[in-house]
Amino acid sequence: MTYVVTDSCINCKFTDCVEVCPVDCFYEGENFLVIHPDECIDCGVCEPECPVDAIRADTEPNTADWVTLNGKYAELWPNITERKDPLPDNEEWAEKTGKLEFLSAEPGA
Repeated sequence: MTYVVTDSCINCKFTDCVEVCPVDCFYEGENFLVIHPDECIDCGVCEPECPVDAIRADTEPNTADWVTLNGKYAELWPNITERKDPLPDNEEWAEKTGKLEFLSAEPGA
């Protein structure tokens, strides 16, 4: 099992989860984080840290595509190991759903 980041993170990009990860398996895009599915050790400490409930276990329904997406971008984006401020307009985006169309594939800043 692994954990994945879902679209709730898009345009919010809280990094509280990064700070608690014991294996540094988070990777940063411009407006989104992902978890490398081959590096995640299934400890689950990141899940409760996300204020927008974006982190899910891959055993939950409808997460297969997120495992693929997280794996793809984890290979392309830089590793992130320290907490940063969320995106400036995170409050505006926090409650929105279906944000996949807003995913920026650019590397993290």
